[in-house]
Amino acid sequence: MPIPELPLEGGCRCGAVRIRLAAPPLIECACHCPGCQRMSSSAYSLTAICPASGFEVTQGSPVLGGLRDPELPHFFCGNCMTWMFTRPAALPEAVNLRPTLLDDATWFAPFMETFTKTRLPWVTTGAVRSFDTFPPMDGFEQILEEYRAWRRGR
Repeated sequence: MPIPELPLEGGCRCGAVRIRLAAPPLIECACHCPGCQRMSSSAYSLTAICPASGFEVTQGSPVLGGLRDPELPHFFCGNCMTWMFTRPAALPEAVNLRPTLLDDATWFAPFMETFTKTRLPWVTTGAVRSFDTFPPMDGFEQILEEYRAWRRGR
């Protein structure tokens, strides 16, 4: 399914924090690492890696949560504690958004899944590309090109 017309609006479970996405994702992912499993209380977390310039908090003030690691700060709603997004220090130009927080997330489908070595045995995501851990950074641009072609075909 194609990405709906931008911008997309969304928010946490209680509605105290609202967000806007004004640029399409760079890639759509599922992560099976134990940290994501625990933070999402699920088998995996979903992530739309988006340009930071196309993302904004439009209402409320997210708070730091998770491990409170300065290299991987996770932001939550301070009221309902919904995990909303992450701003990786290694990628200051990107925001890892939890796409199911968007008011319309029906278009989202993970292209890539990471940490399949810790995937629960019964889980399938339909992802096109799978990696035991994270993909090698020297091949990441090729993965992004494959994603863009895949997205155009949806």
